[in-house]
Amino acid sequence: MKALAINGGAGRMGQTLAGGLSALGRFSIGALVDAREPHELFGASYASSFDEVDADSIDVVIDFSSPEGVVAAARWCADNAKGLVIGTTGLTNEQRRVVDEAATKVGVVIAANYSVGAVLSEKFAALAAPYFDRVEIIELHHDKKVDAPSGTSIAAAKGIAAARAAAGLPEMIDPTLRHTLSGARGADTFGGVKIHSVRLPGLVAHQEILFGGPGEGLTIRHDSFDRVSFVQGVALAADAIDATPRLIDGIESLI
Repeated sequence: MKALAINGGAGRMGQTLAGGLSALGRFSIGALVDAREPHELFGASYASSFDEVDADSIDVVIDFSSPEGVVAAARWCADNAKGLVIGTTGLTNEQRRVVDEAATKVGVVIAANYSVGAVLSEKFAALAAPYFDRVEIIELHHDKKVDAPSGTSIAAAKGIAAARAAAGLPEMIDPTLRHTLSGARGADTFGGVKIHSVRLPGLVAHQEILFGGPGEGLTIRHDSFDRVSFVQGVALAADAIDATPRLIDGIESLI
């Protein structure tokens, strides 16, 4: 049974993961790391920072904290030979460099989304991409999400653009010539894929990928109605990773 430390353990996602992963029966929660004391400990010890974590009691760190928290987790895992699973998005290039450096010393999984359904929707979108003239993405999240667009929508746009390029298709050109309000057509990303971000209270994590072609359209929609939807994907990553140096970018290869 692998022992896990959850960085960001007092947050909504950290608390959901602690409860969900411990309920699977193949993980124990050794520590919840957070500046705030968690509401529930799920049998774990509380640590306000990694300085307070007993490395001998932990096999893998799960990080759903902040970009700064990822850096602390990556350095601690590299120094203590522990696997690392990262679900935090919005990293800067320098913060990502620290993660990549850690992966030369220990195993690291980093993914924009740990929902199995969301990952499958990205695969379906890449399959459909060469057969439609245009595609745009609408991603919808709760209003406490601090970054936009979501890492999931960026990953989907990259996959779509790569699939179109592999099929020999040109970059999509936005046909809109006049913008009455700047930004109305969303963010330009890879290969001409547009992303539109919505932030509203009451939402969790939702995404629509809309394809259009002559006389038809295709919509691929995924909804995470509860944060528990990410537990299975995180469990797959925690099962797959250990102290052996390697980087797994996304959980597609684990499904």
